[in-house]
Parts: sequence; structure tokens; C-alpha cells
Amino acid sequence: MLLRRMAAALISAVAFAGVLVAGSAPASAAPRVLYYDASQAQEFVAVVNQGAQIWNSRATNVRLEPVTAGRTPNIRVYADNGWPRAQTTSLGNGRVWMGRQAVDQGYHPPRIAAHELGHILGLPDRRTGLCADLMSGSSAPISCTNSYPNARELAQVEANFRSSAVARVAPQTYVWQPALAGAAG
Repeated sequence: MLLRRMAAALISAVAFAGVLVAGSAPASAAPRVLYYDASQAQEFVAVVNQGAQIWNSRATNVRLEPVTAGRTPNIRVYADNGWPRAQTTSLGNGRVWMGRQAVDQGYHPPRIAAHELGHILGLPDRRTGLCADLMSGSSAPISCTNSYPNARELAQVEANFRSSAVARVAPQTYVWQPALAGAAG
């Protein structure tokens, strides 16, 4: 009888501990997957892939993946001779141009790619001039090679994609081009 009570107590304790362990970690939702098509990014394909991997290494609520056959991409990436820019159509959807003008001036291509993809993920330009701020874009020194979002930028992207009811973001066009000397803003 004593042995049965001890066994029952042990089973209860293990079951209770199992409930505590199982209940202590919230279930994580699968990240929202955004597909990008870099087939028209010409010499920037590898850099665009690197920009996507930068976001994938940090964000848990969203993943950027190359588009697969039969899928429509959320993001289309192009190369041209102008300034890099992004045009969003909604959160997680839009177009990115990897403009050669910024690269020719010495800006770091992986930073440009991660920055422009940041717009697609819902981040605005923040022209702080700080290299630590990915979304400071061309306001940071040309020598800046930081291609990773800071904690505030990452937190905003995580919040944008936290639930299946994704936040509404108005269509917007962002241009990497630095402010003109003497211009306000």
C-alpha cells in the first residue's frame, strides 16, 4: 500500500512537472514566408540573397525565401543605373531596385540590399546618420558596412509580422539618394 502511494505521488509529481514544463513555453507560430524574385537583379543577385539571409538570421516572424517555380513572388528585385529604392504595395509586398549609382559611389551593397528589403518589411527611412541604424541608409557615412538591423528596427519588423492579421501599411516609395546640400529635412 505504501509502495502504491509513493508511486502515485511520484506519477503526480512527474505529471505536474510535465505540465509546468510543457506550459512554460508559448507555442511559436510559423514565420510568414515572403518570396522574392532576384532574377532581374543582374550582378546583384548574390547581394540580394545576402540581404535576405541577414533578415533571416535575425527575424523569427518572417522569412525571405527565393521564389520557387509556380509561385508568384511577393518581392521583385531589379538592377538599374539610378539610386537604390523600394516601392511597397503592402506590408511584405513590393519592388526593390538595386541602383548602381550608390554602389559606384562606394556604398556597401549588402547594406543597400538589407536596407531596401527593410522597407518591404515595413520600415521607413530614419536618416539618423548613424552606421548602427540600418534604416539610416545613405545618411550614414559611405564607409559604413553595417548590414544588420538594430534592436529597434528588428522589434518593429517582428511586431509587423507577429500575427496572421498583418498590419496594414500604405504603399510607399523610398529612395536611397542622400539629401541635397542645403535642402531641408
